[in-house]
Amino acid sequence: MMAAASTFWKAGYSETVAADTMRKSVRLANDARELFICENSSEIVKVALSLGPFGATLSPPQEFAGYYPPPYGPMEYSERDDIYNSFPMHDTESEEKSIEALARFHLERLLVFARDLEIWGMIDIIAFETVPLVREAFAIRKAMHDLKSILVGEGVDFVQKPWWISFVLPGGKLPQRNNEGQCKTIQDIVHTTFLAQMVSGNDKELPRPVGIGINCTAPEFIPSLVHEYSHALKSLDISSSSRPWLILYPDAGDTYDILTRSWLVASRDVKHSWAVSLKNVLHVTQTEQPGIWGGFVLGGCCRTDPNLIQSLRQQIISMGA
Repeated sequence: MMAAASTFWKAGYSETVAADTMRKSVRLANDARELFICENSSEIVKVALSLGPFGATLSPPQEFAGYYPPPYGPMEYSERDDIYNSFPMHDTESEEKSIEALARFHLERLLVFARDLEIWGMIDIIAFETVPLVREAFAIRKAMHDLKSILVGEGVDFVQKPWWISFVLPGGKLPQRNNEGQCKTIQDIVHTTFLAQMVSGNDKELPRPVGIGINCTAPEFIPSLVHEYSHALKSLDISSSSRPWLILYPDAGDTYDILTRSWLVASRDVKHSWAVSLKNVLHVTQTEQPGIWGGFVLGGCCRTDPNLIQSLRQQIISMGA
């Protein structure tokens, strides 16, 4: 879900209509699940609440670049050559204000679903996805902490859902860079996602997601990125009982132009090798780096279709997985 109350407001809808529409999306997904189970009684189907980044609410969209206006970031997107989306290292005050603002954004959207116990009960997993910034991942962790605190304080019998954070890495790199051109690394991603505290003066134990992933990224970059993810995770002191899952759902290889809002279609070779490439990544990770991950979730993002997903399923079955 790339929508939020602010996007509905910009389109002329009230806050009530926005909340009702967002909750209706969960009802529709649950209805589809029940219909599928009626026709395929042996299948287990879970509903994931997909929540995109703050950047997806902006125009032009910024889920791939992460140029957020203050207080969410240092500056909004422009066509200048000297723009950047990460605060200088010494500006910790602006960084913390940005995290607070992003946490409020994610919290307000979560509350739309969590305060409706019927809707919340239909959701199995929360998928924070297409996240372009390390600090937004930390903000999401804070939002999940605050969600529980608020609802418990309201006397709600709150049930925590499993959740993951999936990052977008266009060109195989996180798009976050500061005014000196320094980019955040995979090590930064993994450490921020799983370390208990990151912000100075904040001694709260923040929750950790059950998984970390990559989505909406070209399949050609997945093998090297997964290797970096595994190496970074291995450096953390995480017990075997709480090892995170690796979530992979790359795009189909097509390239999206946010300015023209059009797609450059990938070659037939890329589409033909898509499922095989993902299967190979899984095989290599399981055999060459065993015991690092608690499990795997594989799928497809932008421009993947039922044929690609069916091909992926067949490839995984052929492995005996």
